Amino acid sequence: MPIVEIHLIDGYSDEAKARLGQALTGAVASVVPAAPEAITVLMHEIAPSGYMRGGTQRSPAPALPDPAQTVRAFLQAMEARDLDAAKSYLAENFHMTFPSGKTLNSLEELVDWSKTRYSFVKKTYARFDTAATLDGSVVYCHGTLAGEWLDGTAFDGIRFVDRFTIAGGKLSDQEVWNDLAEARAHA
Repeated sequence: MPIVEIHLIDGYSDEAKARLGQALTGAVASVVPAAPEAITVLMHEIAPSGYMRGGTQRSPAPALPDPAQTVRAFLQAMEARDLDAAKSYLAENFHMTFPSGKTLNSLEELVDWSKTRYSFVKKTYARFDTAATLDGSVVYCHGTLAGEWLDGTAFDGIRFVDRFTIAGGKLSDQEVWNDLAEARAHA
């Protein structure tokens, strides 16, 4: 029965502590052959007045946003074509890579490129999975695409997987895999 203890400066929300506890449980379960219910996480909170580093009392840094929620909010803004809202989730050098290796560096490029492929597309999500790395988080989402080809023909049930890298709460890249070209070839 693994036990993980962590000391935090008091001030993190219950939601942030729950996310941290789940992440620590997942990290242990990925290395130690223990079921999640056998992994204990203990969080000890210390008042800011009782914590010093470098001879200075410190306050806790704000928790980073939930990476999966950041991805979901970005995708919702993109589907609504609210590019300004979508851009607020992006790191400075954000880029997207699509099937066949097509790389785009701006949301405007994506919108223009998409106009040559379909009239619109919507995603239905099966799940979001988050993995912690030393450089940030990776979020995979997958599900199906539905929409309309340029000739007005509807399509649906097309599989997709998106992989996002998130650092400092911002999306730094997106890799896309889907069966859109395969479906279009058979439409």
